[in-house]
Amino acid sequence: MLPAPVASNITAKAVFVAVLGFFTLAVGAAFDSKRHISIDEIKPGMDAYCLTVYKGVEIEKFNLKVVDVVRDVSIGRNAILVMGTDERFIHTGPVAGCSGSPVYIDGRNAGALAFGWSFSKDPLYGVTPIAEMLEVGSHNRTESMTRAPLDFSSPLDLKKTYEQMHATFDSQKSTNFSGTSALLCPLSSSLPAEAFAGVKNLFAWAGLMPVAGASSSRKSEYKDRKLEPGSILAIPMVSGDIELSAIGTVTEVDGDKIYAFGHSMTGQGPIDMPMATGYVNTVVASVVRSFKFGQSIDIKGALYADESTAIAGQLGKKAKTIPVDIVVDRFNDKKKTYRCEMISHRFYTPLLTEACIAGTAAMKGPLPTEHLIKYKVKIGLEGREPIEFENFSSAVDFSGILAHSVGAVGLIMNNPYKKIDITSMAFDIKIMPKTAISHIWSFDVSDSTVKPGQEITAQVTVQSYLKGLKKYSCQIKIPPQTPAGTYTLSAGGTGDYGNFKRKNAPYKYVPENLDSLISIINEIANTQNNRLHLLLPLPAGGVAIESSELPDLPTSKGLLLVNGKRASQTLAVPKWIEKTIETDTIIIDQREIKITVAPALSR
Repeated sequence: MLPAPVASNITAKAVFVAVLGFFTLAVGAAFDSKRHISIDEIKPGMDAYCLTVYKGVEIEKFNLKVVDVVRDVSIGRNAILVMGTDERFIHTGPVAGCSGSPVYIDGRNAGALAFGWSFSKDPLYGVTPIAEMLEVGSHNRTESMTRAPLDFSSPLDLKKTYEQMHATFDSQKSTNFSGTSALLCPLSSSLPAEAFAGVKNLFAWAGLMPVAGASSSRKSEYKDRKLEPGSILAIPMVSGDIELSAIGTVTEVDGDKIYAFGHSMTGQGPIDMPMATGYVNTVVASVVRSFKFGQSIDIKGALYADESTAIAGQLGKKAKTIPVDIVVDRFNDKKKTYRCEMISHRFYTPLLTEACIAGTAAMKGPLPTEHLIKYKVKIGLEGREPIEFENFSSAVDFSGILAHSVGAVGLIMNNPYKKIDITSMAFDIKIMPKTAISHIWSFDVSDSTVKPGQEITAQVTVQSYLKGLKKYSCQIKIPPQTPAGTYTLSAGGTGDYGNFKRKNAPYKYVPENLDSLISIINEIANTQNNRLHLLLPLPAGGVAIESSELPDLPTSKGLLLVNGKRASQTLAVPKWIEKTIETDTIIIDQREIKITVAPALSR
């Protein structure tokens, strides 16, 4: 059975994280036999120790004993097994946050504590050899092209995109019956537990373990701390009024290069994240997985590589971040503004966006069962007009705003057309303790048999919780040239309306480039949820090629435009009558009525 740090990187991550790019040879840190010890020199029973922080910022020495050296644990990978003999190690067992703690044998660096066993009764650790860690970043990619596996070939649906991002990575939780797993890095957070309700497993897949505990209270006190072997290496993924920092340990420092963790996060290769010193409040002992409870202190540089055996960073380097403002106006709290900086990363940024929205909205407790969320969102884009929308939702969770916001961020950051930076994000959220959900109580028309050119009245009665019944009506005129036959008139909410349009005019929602992607996102997110839509499909006419329509062109002539070399199909242009009525609720179901169009009288 492969240790999880190896298995996860050559199976699930290899399948679901595709990295493309050009390679250029670079020089990494050199193995120095005076400072480093190779696995050829290590024997079972040798004394060893590691350096790590269990409290505060002070690096301490913890005695170990070498159990064995495991060669070829996977292709090109080896491991050293060590057992902790220090009483604190025996009490806590393997500790999340000890990832990267340097192990010394014969006074030389042998590698980093990297993996352990869940429910282990003994402090048994797997160590990634230092020689393998020093190779990280030695073959730099000029640009990472890592993308989440989103489908851009089908009509876009922000809700389905959001669900797909969750399902894809959540399904990759590897099952390992021996219980081996990488030492997850605690993701210390100032947000409540509700922030991670929907994304906890996704963070775990990426090597992070969300825990409470982030704070900025000690940052000024320890500004002079340095990153050195055994010290905390923190990754401030979100900093400012919201704190989200991953906690691990520095393994080796070579000039301005830092090597840490002994395993990957996502293993995607090139990354750009701030790295900082850190503080440990305490180690929380647990029979499942003990962890360091801590925080970041002061940014010292930026990480540039995330590979299977380590992460690597450079002192003095500055990582690109995204300014984020979140305004929350909640019924049981004062209006609050949270200003922070978030890392720019194709996988983490959508997850962090979700956690920050859900967390700030739940600062005063979970949402009540009956609630209404109004939201305004603006996502700034480099060199483009922003994605900007305003809408509202009402459900048992944050699914409305999350689907629109996280779905949009995920699509933009993982688009296959052109790399584009998100320059800012702003969210304005108002939460009210009332429901806005309604059902269609009845649906009638004045006459179910009509003639071409005739007008009928459609009446929809909607039932809302504790509000009784409300009637809406509108006139629908049957076009004069409508062929005789039976047609289906439907009444429903925005959700069914979106499904109808994607089914009947799919070419309008399949992006061809970055600009069309942005346009489609804006259209979907700005389609108001408080609308009643009446739809009457009619016989198709004309042709549609890619996103262009020729509605007056006879279908027979449109066939002449069919080209086997064309990627997009030539389709008949769908036609329908559409009536939209503004309501004060979100209609979540649909009703249908059959309409018979009688033959027109001949003159």
